[in-house]
Amino acid sequence: MLTIYSDAHKLRDSRTELYGGELVYPHERPTRAQFILDRILKTGLGEVRGPNEYGTVPILRVHDAGFVAFLETAWDEWSKTGYNGEAIPTCWPARRMALKIPHHIEGKLGYYALASETSISPGTWEAALAAVNVALTGAESIEAGEHAVFSLCRPPGHHAAMDMYGGYCFLNNAAISAQYFIDRGAARVAVLDVDFHHGNGSQDIFYQRGDVAYLSLHGDPLDAFPHFLGYADETGMGEGEGFNFNYPMKPGTGYDLWGNALNDALENIRKFGAEVLVVSLGVDTFATDPISFFKLKSDDFTTYGAAIASLGLPTHFVMEGGYDIDEIGLNTVNVLQGFENGG
Repeated sequence: MLTIYSDAHKLRDSRTELYGGELVYPHERPTRAQFILDRILKTGLGEVRGPNEYGTVPILRVHDAGFVAFLETAWDEWSKTGYNGEAIPTCWPARRMALKIPHHIEGKLGYYALASETSISPGTWEAALAAVNVALTGAESIEAGEHAVFSLCRPPGHHAAMDMYGGYCFLNNAAISAQYFIDRGAARVAVLDVDFHHGNGSQDIFYQRGDVAYLSLHGDPLDAFPHFLGYADETGMGEGEGFNFNYPMKPGTGYDLWGNALNDALENIRKFGAEVLVVSLGVDTFATDPISFFKLKSDDFTTYGAAIASLGLPTHFVMEGGYDIDEIGLNTVNVLQGFENGG
């Protein structure tokens, strides 16, 4: 399987994450991508290729222009204030407050952020833009005839909404990929999100659309981030009614229950009539992931890779989460090898 990868992800090397009431070194760190790449090379999964550049036009197909401009300039604006730390939002337009975009960067951070754990640091924009290029190169490779491609994106993207960042995500790589396929003639695209956390950003982008189905298997938002989206009764709106499928699951969920949810999601993809599949591939469903509570084992990732292959669709795997650094490479490549062998 072809892998698309860029060293530019290393530009996103934040030193600050708000976690458990403390400022800690982020769970989302450069070594995540390196461990995956090492495993790809060790197993001989296939060619590793660098990305092409696409600019911001494909990004603006799914993201608000003001939001993209904010991300591009946020670190420079923050630096000019004289603050010493990384940029972290401290206030939000909460219930019954004005939804106006402030002039000061402190206010802009709160307006565009959906959570406070994700700081903006030097190189954040450049790395996020490179991740989009990785995703688009993967999508273009599938359009050119590859049956399956793995885009090793970092930072991840599925929490990035039309006009909000958070959950370690700035630009929604999977959504931009899905839109790419639509713009090039696909009538229907499915986005299957197997990350532990609900992809609130992907749901936000496609919730009112009938050409992209979004299906997510995730920790129940009553118990897990992002808490305020991802419930089973969120089924779409307008033209998107009936094309949003959430499978929230409780702490301690193992593969028996998780696999049943996957099978149901795959059947819904078949009924939807997708022509292309985009997989938001997060491996933080692993039993020892430090910020998740599912109990999948390494062999389970191989099993579900084969199950996804049973759809027989051109498939674009886009990397999302996974924070057990020691096992992230093994579990990620297990999915990809399971897909190849299952196909």
